[in-house]
Amino acid sequence: MFTALFGSVEVGVIYAIMALGVYLSFRILDFPDLTVDGSFVTGGATAAVLIVSGVSPVLATAAGLGAGFLAGCMTGILNTKGKINPILSGILMMIALYSINLRIMDKPNIPLLAEETLMTQITSWWQGLGIDSLMEGLLSSVGLGNFIPATWGIFGVMLVLTFVIKKLVDLFLKTEIGLSLRAVGDNTGMVRSFSANTDWLKVLGLGIANALVALSGALVAQYNGFSDVGMGIGMIVIGLASVIIGEAVIGNATIVRATLAVLIGAILYRLIVTLALRVEFLETGDMKLITAIIVIFALVVPKLVDKQKAKSRKKKRAEQLGAASANGGNQVAAAKSDL
Repeated sequence: MFTALFGSVEVGVIYAIMALGVYLSFRILDFPDLTVDGSFVTGGATAAVLIVSGVSPVLATAAGLGAGFLAGCMTGILNTKGKINPILSGILMMIALYSINLRIMDKPNIPLLAEETLMTQITSWWQGLGIDSLMEGLLSSVGLGNFIPATWGIFGVMLVLTFVIKKLVDLFLKTEIGLSLRAVGDNTGMVRSFSANTDWLKVLGLGIANALVALSGALVAQYNGFSDVGMGIGMIVIGLASVIIGEAVIGNATIVRATLAVLIGAILYRLIVTLALRVEFLETGDMKLITAIIVIFALVVPKLVDKQKAKSRKKKRAEQLGAASANGGNQVAAAKSDL
């Protein structure tokens, strides 16, 4: 049970990078970008092909990020220059990327288990430090020696990487360009009235968002040990689920809090799915159904809670007004009796 939950947290940390990309397009730019399902695979496919060709895993991962950036920019160009509806722009690019990804890989699946990847490098480096042996000795002394995951090093490095990316996103959104992106998402017409190039800002924002998605795809491919043309199906829903769950739990009052909510939401989503799949009547094939139910609950429950709070506030206000009215009537009656 512990191993399964730890694996969920580990995978959730990697998928949190993808969720940050979805947050940029969905919340910051107010752009429902369906390119995510394709650009996630593009990142994994690009990294896998380069790794198999002997390229350094770090450079291969960076190339996957760049490929995702180009995919996002193309979606932005279709929307801004082609005047195509945002949803349709994402759908068209997602469909196009399916064929592009097949072209990149030249086959539906590329195995990486026999290749040196970023994950194998991290594992080798971590084992060289001897931290696992130290932790195993400490936990064995208290009877918890079996709770040392083999991928503890991967989890640590990915956690640091994810928080570094989160911090960079926070800093970027506070720059002049970042503030302009936020303004475009809130009111494009107002930003355009100040002679700002809103088209360029949208293209840049979607490029950055899909770059993060592709980076997550490249890391997931190396983590799983393969890149598959169908690995991106449903990524937009998973990203939205992470954003919505995180905001429901943490809130989004500030940018720093909102991005932290996205990271926590991605981890919580994975934990919920893992626990749900342990229910006897649910199977692995039900994962998409579980995802849909999670999103529905994350969308509906906060609204029901807010509605109930609003009713409570109205009821309390009515009671206060009634008490004040009754008190005023008593004072009037007392004044008349004095006369």
